[in-house]
Amino acid sequence: MVTIETFRALALSFPDATEEPHFEKTSFRISKKIFATFDEKNNTAVLKLTEIDQSVFCASSEMIFYPVPNKWGKQGWTIVALSKVRPEMFEDALILSYQTVAFKKK
Repeated sequence: MVTIETFRALALSFPDATEEPHFEKTSFRISKKIFATFDEKNNTAVLKLTEIDQSVFCASSEMIFYPVPNKWGKQGWTIVALSKVRPEMFEDALILSYQTVAFKKK
């Protein structure tokens, strides 16, 4: 299980990462671009992964990782059930999410 405190500490440990509100959620950003959000009501995170990374995480843990059910999901946005995910697995996914956004070619 991953708590919001653990999520926040890890997300803000990345270079230049910031925390900002995003509608009813908390977002974590790099250069004003979101790489992760936290939904307190549902105890979930949404991470921006590449399509390949998304397919790997979703295939290995369908009840923990699953695409956002709309066009955003087809772009790599992935829901993570924080009450079920192992901290190490979440950390790996969050690192990839940060890298996906931070190093995206312009």
